[in-house]
Amino acid sequence: MTASGGIGSLVPPLRLRAAVRRGRKGWKRLAAHGSALCLRSLNLLSQAPVTGSAPVVVSMTTHGERIHTVSIALESIASGRVRPRRLLLWLDSEALMADRPAAVRRLESRGLEVLLTSNYGPHTKYYPYVAGTDHHILPLVTADDDIIYPRSWLDLLIKAHHADPEAVHGHWVNVMQVRASRVVPYSDWRRARDTGAAGGNFALGVSGVIYPPAMLEELRRQGDGFLAAAPGADDIWLHRTALRAGIPVRQVRTAPRHFPIIPGSQESSLMAENVGNRRNDFLITGLYAADDILAIATNGDHQLPK
Repeated sequence: MTASGGIGSLVPPLRLRAAVRRGRKGWKRLAAHGSALCLRSLNLLSQAPVTGSAPVVVSMTTHGERIHTVSIALESIASGRVRPRRLLLWLDSEALMADRPAAVRRLESRGLEVLLTSNYGPHTKYYPYVAGTDHHILPLVTADDDIIYPRSWLDLLIKAHHADPEAVHGHWVNVMQVRASRVVPYSDWRRARDTGAAGGNFALGVSGVIYPPAMLEELRRQGDGFLAAAPGADDIWLHRTALRAGIPVRQVRTAPRHFPIIPGSQESSLMAENVGNRRNDFLITGLYAADDILAIATNGDHQLPK
């Protein structure tokens, strides 16, 4: 086979794979629109409580225009196989608090707690709860305001917590890579393909993460140092905190999951800044010391100094 013939023979399969990817993306977008419509309708009609008996607290925050779509994310959680003991929505704006949409108020009538707090950026989804609780007994699950969560979402997180109650568990985990005693760029990290614990396991909050009480106590002790060290990068601060506390991070299943995005919720996003502009790499360089990098490279077996 000639070189030109070999290259030519690859064109149809490459085009086919590209077409399949486009088809999948199109189907996901269509399915997201359908799910959002169903959840909006449910919000108008349902009187069922959004909370239940599952021994866990679920917390999220929203801001700006997303206040008009956050009810979809909350309704998807309330529609799960199990419901949390508390469902919290944190707002950092008195104007938003005073002018909450009807969809959010309907959720409040069914048990949602909407709470006003200071602006901690993306850390707002966990820090006000962590700092405001004297002694943590229940695990905390964080959720994003632009995601439609499947019915099994919370159930799987709770089951993972029961299997290893000392670990952090997430639906989407990347694995940090170390080369020449340095963390390689964020874009070069690989996705986790197992449920094992490793020092480099880095949970992405977008798909949902469950934090054990020991992690919450550690975050409370750390205080608001993230405001200076990692104001727009909660996942990085949370990973480094777990790493230094010796708290393992695991993926819920062997394959990472990214759940459907709420249509129309992506006008404002930290992803372009943190990933596209390599802000994550800049922050990691400043936050992770040599001992942190050694713990990542040795899968967390190295004992970090307290």
